[in-house]
Amino acid sequence: MQTSATTTEFLVRKDHLGTTSLRTTPLPPLANGQVRVGIARFALTSNNITYAAMGDAMQYWQFFPVTDSAADGVAWGRIPVWGFGTVLESRLPELTVGERLYGYFPMSTSVDLTPGKVSAGFFFDAAPHRAQLHAVYNQYMRCATDPFYTADSEDVQALLRPLFITSWLIDDFLADNDFFGATANPAQPALLLLSSASSKTAYGTAFQLAQRKGVEVVGLTSPGNVAFCESLGCYHRVLTYDQLDQIAPDAPSVYVDFAGNAAFRMALHTHCKGLRFSSSIGATHVENMGGAKDLPGPKATLFFAPAQVKKRSSEWGAQGLGQRLLQSWQAFTARVSDPTRPWLRVEQHSGPEAVQAAYQQVLGGKGDPRLGHMLNLKP
Repeated sequence: MQTSATTTEFLVRKDHLGTTSLRTTPLPPLANGQVRVGIARFALTSNNITYAAMGDAMQYWQFFPVTDSAADGVAWGRIPVWGFGTVLESRLPELTVGERLYGYFPMSTSVDLTPGKVSAGFFFDAAPHRAQLHAVYNQYMRCATDPFYTADSEDVQALLRPLFITSWLIDDFLADNDFFGATANPAQPALLLLSSASSKTAYGTAFQLAQRKGVEVVGLTSPGNVAFCESLGCYHRVLTYDQLDQIAPDAPSVYVDFAGNAAFRMALHTHCKGLRFSSSIGATHVENMGGAKDLPGPKATLFFAPAQVKKRSSEWGAQGLGQRLLQSWQAFTARVSDPTRPWLRVEQHSGPEAVQAAYQQVLGGKGDPRLGHMLNLKP
């Protein structure tokens, strides 16, 4: 397979996410023990904006560091994305040219990986700079043996698989903790309040939670997204952010915050006297991010999905966890891809200018919630 002599990177200014740059650089010779992967296509969602917004705090910038990132006085970063790539060149006998991989990539045309032990199903990038980063993000699946993979559903996988795994883990975490006492009274359903209800991670969570007994899943969203959220059928109620008065203040409740809007978080904590737990997941409203100090009620707690993965892997084993995830994934994607009422419509973007436009749209949070963006930096 012919490989390019250069790679193109989509860079984002770390302290001002709306400022971007494209950089094309020569590729060095591939080192022994490495593989060079051509990044064929990747998804861009609000989840990736969260990676950028929390890039320093949660070490997301460290996965794919930018060489001489501050040479021009500006700190540049590469946002990690989930997608598919093909091995272009290999210095490992276990991985051959042409093999398809799924995993965590930079917004670039290629990346060099340093596989550790290679199994039939996957490998982990063992590059020194990734050694202290969580293994969930360092794993690359070999598509030929991946039970989640089908060639005709790559778009859905890239767009929803990492988000749904987070959704599944949120649902599992809340149930594992008995919804922090919110479901203690069988006569009074617990209110599970989800902000940014039109986001893919939120409605994946709602899909799972709606299957639980003793709960009422309430989606919180902007007026323009109410109809979309209602059409999904996974929310028992959908309210706009200014309709907090329609929530009974003393009802036992749990808040799952996908938006990261500090002002709304304060308003909800103040109104919901029966709030038992408040979990912060992401930041779709980047411009309104803020701290969680001086909140009435429970402390806002950041949910870290890899911690729940570690817990369940130790309890069920990796295979047991994988089987549960696969079963739930298949049920979810069947609903998402229902040809009579699909939840998702995929839009393809190829080339640097198209990627830039799609990025600004997702960053601004103004897009159609039914759209999923698949990107490729090659023209």
